[in-house]
Formats: sequence, structure tokens, C-alpha cells
Amino acid sequence: MRTRDEHKEQLVRQKALELIVHQGFEGFSMQKLAKAAEVSPATLYIYYKDKEDLITGIGIEIGKKFSENVLRDFDSNLPFAEGMRIQWRNRARYAIEHRLETEFFEQIRSSSFREKVMDSFVEDFKSSMGKFVHNAIAHKELNPMPLEVFWSVAYAPLYNLIRFHHEGRSMGGKPFVFSEELMYQTLALVLKALKP
Repeated sequence: MRTRDEHKEQLVRQKALELIVHQGFEGFSMQKLAKAAEVSPATLYIYYKDKEDLITGIGIEIGKKFSENVLRDFDSNLPFAEGMRIQWRNRARYAIEHRLETEFFEQIRSSSFREKVMDSFVEDFKSSMGKFVHNAIAHKELNPMPLEVFWSVAYAPLYNLIRFHHEGRSMGGKPFVFSEELMYQTLALVLKALKP
């Protein structure tokens, strides 16, 4: 029986991320991965049972890493504006420093792997964020609203700034580079929109 090589396993994971982000799930195969990672197809099966196991495993690993990073220094009992500031800082840092993982996870969110991956880490995350939102409403720092409306107003502007940054341009092709100044300027408008 062949043993696991941690370095090779990380290489396989990295190449899988690159292939999936650039070619999508439909264009991804274990054969293509073996070729990209310069390993034999049999080597892949030391680490993963099959293509689904590989995608799910990587998705769960990234989901947990995202959750840990987003909740770093965050407490659901924080005042709303302070908690949102930490959330934006953490989300932006993770998305910019881990672009490939972020783009991979976006594909997971709209795929058949979504439930299996999200169920593996989302409970603690949902609990912490849910308590934060409920506290903010109870303290009259946030208007009550459906979750979808809250998320659209609270985080979509941040993810648009990150998207502009990754594309290197904003509206009309104007060059764009993400900055904390722009992020906090946008957050100030978001907080104003969300407050009673």
C-alpha cells in the first residue's frame, strides 16, 4: 500500500483548485488533475475516493477556514457597528489573500455540493452571526428585516469592491485597487442604511 505524501497532497489540492476555478466542475476530471499535478491517476486515489470526495473534501476544508477567519476577533455581543467593522475587515482580508479558495467556494455555493459542504461548518457560523443580528435588533442598532435583505445590504457592497479589485477595474473599465479607506467609506454608508 502506498503512503500519503503531504507535499504531494497539497500540490494535488492546489491543482484541483486551479482547474475547478478556471474550467468549472464540468471541465474537471481526475485525469486532468493527475496530468496537471504530474502524478499518476492512481496517486489521486490515495488521497480521495473519487472526484466527489475530492471536491467535497476541499470545499469543507475551505469552508472551515473561511468561517474561522471571518469569526477571528469577532464576538456576537459586540455593538453592531464594531462587529460589522470586524466582519468586513476579516471577509475582505480572507477574500483578497485567498482568491482561489474564494472563487472555488463561490462555485460550490451554486452546485450540488453545496449542502454537504455547508452543513459541515455552518452551524457555529450561523449561530454566532444570528445572535449578533438578534442582539443588534434588540439594542435598536439594526432594523428588523428578512435575512436575504440584511445580507444584500450588509455584505454585497463589500463583495462588489473585492470583485472590482480581483478584476483590476470597476465600472467602465476604470482601474481599481481595493483599499481600507474605500472599504470603510462603503461600510459607513451600509451602516447608515441598516440603522433605525
